Amino acid sequence: MNQTAFQVIGNDHTICLASEAGQFELNVMGPVIALNLLQSLRILRNAVDVFIQFALDGMEANLERCATYVRDSFGIVTALNPHLGYEVAAGLVKEALKSGQPIRDIILERALLTPEEIDVILDPYHMTSPGISGEWLIGKNGDL
Repeated sequence: MNQTAFQVIGNDHTICLASEAGQFELNVMGPVIALNLLQSLRILRNAVDVFIQFALDGMEANLERCATYVRDSFGIVTALNPHLGYEVAAGLVKEALKSGQPIRDIILERALLTPEEIDVILDPYHMTSPGISGEWLIGKNGDL
């Protein structure tokens, strides 16, 4: 994929230079522009087909692991800023880094928020799609 991208970038550069070099709309550079554009389209199509066949086909997301990455991400703490303030939120991240504990556990230990408040504030579906909750994907017992 990288080799294809590099070739397409080179073709694009050639197309740009050829476009600039045309005189008075005579399009004397038309053949080199067409050649490089068509080659880019052909090799991109082939690269994507091969990538799908040998890298993506049969691949499945591990939803449980993805949910863990989101839940344990320090970036998600920014949603706490309006509720706890920047200083407290930053302190939670520092403590989580130091102790290895999840931020959610630290919040509960300090009684900064209730579990229900945390669930609402740190709902990644709500953060990425306002007005939509992730309840449709996550069962009542927390399973995906």
